[in-house]
Amino acid sequence: MSRQPLRLAVLEAQRILTDAGVESPRVDAELLAAHVVGVPRGRLSMVPLVDQPVVEALRLLVSQRAKRVPLQHLTGTATMGPIDVAVGPGVFIPRPETEMLLTWGLAALDGVSQPLVVDLCTGSGALALAMAHARPDAQVHAVERDPVALSWARRNADMRAAAGDTPVVLYSGDVVDPGLLVALDGMADLVLCNPPYVPLNAALPPEVAWHEPPVALFAGDDGLAVIPDVVRTGTRLLREGGSIAIEHDDSQAEAVPALLAARRVLTDVADHVDLAGRPRFATARRTTMLSPQLVHHPG
Repeated sequence: MSRQPLRLAVLEAQRILTDAGVESPRVDAELLAAHVVGVPRGRLSMVPLVDQPVVEALRLLVSQRAKRVPLQHLTGTATMGPIDVAVGPGVFIPRPETEMLLTWGLAALDGVSQPLVVDLCTGSGALALAMAHARPDAQVHAVERDPVALSWARRNADMRAAAGDTPVVLYSGDVVDPGLLVALDGMADLVLCNPPYVPLNAALPPEVAWHEPPVALFAGDDGLAVIPDVVRTGTRLLREGGSIAIEHDDSQAEAVPALLAARRVLTDVADHVDLAGRPRFATARRTTMLSPQLVHHPG
C-alpha cells in the first residue's frame, strides 16, 4: 500500500474547513491530524508520510468538523492550563479565556500555604483540577448541579488522581442552595466560578448553539440569573483575606462588579479583560473592614 504525504492531507483538510466557515481552519486541521497520528501538533513535521487508513480517518474527522461538531468532541479532550480533561456531549467545553481565571487565582494564592479552594459550577472539573495540579498542597472542592457534567468531572478527577495529582473533592449541589458547603463557611482562601452567564438572545456560533448543554450556557434574559447566588455563596465561604473571581459575559462588565461591591465585606473589587480586550471576569477580596468599595475598569 502506497504512503501519502501528511502535509497534503492537512492542506486538504484546511481547505474543507475554510469552506465550511470554521474560525481557525489551519489550526483545527493540524490538531485533527495530530490526534489521528498520535503525536503533538508541533511534531507533525516529523511524520512526513502516512498510510491510506490514516488519511481516511482524518477525512472522516474533518467532515464532522465541517458540520461544526466541536473540535474537542472529536479529539475527546480540552486543555486548561497545564492539563487536559476529557469532554464530550453534555458538558461545557473549557475555553482559553478561563485560563486567565486560573492564572489570577494562582497569583491570589501566592504566599498562602495549604490553601482551601472552592470551584463553583465546575462543569468538567477543568478549573478545579488545573488548580489542584498547580498547587498540590491545596485542598480543592468543586460543585456541579448537572448530573451529566458531574459525571464528566468525576471521570476527569479519577484520571488526574491516577496521574498523581492531589484529589479534588466533588459535590453535587447548586449555588442557589443556602446550605451548600456550610461546613466550609469562612474557610476558603479562594473561590472561583465560571457560571452560566450567556443572555438568552445572544448570537452564538454553531459549535456552541448546537452542541453545548443549554444549562451550562444560558442564565436568563440578561445572563445574570445565576451570578447573584454565586456572589452570595462565594462571599459566605471566604475567610478574611480570601479572594473570589467570577467569569462573566462582556456585556456584564458593570453589573457583576456591582454585585460584588454590594457585599459590604468585600473590597478591592475589580474587573479584568481577556486577551482580546473584552471584559471577562470580576474579582474581590473579603475583609472585616466596612470600608468604601472601589470598582476599577478594566483590570
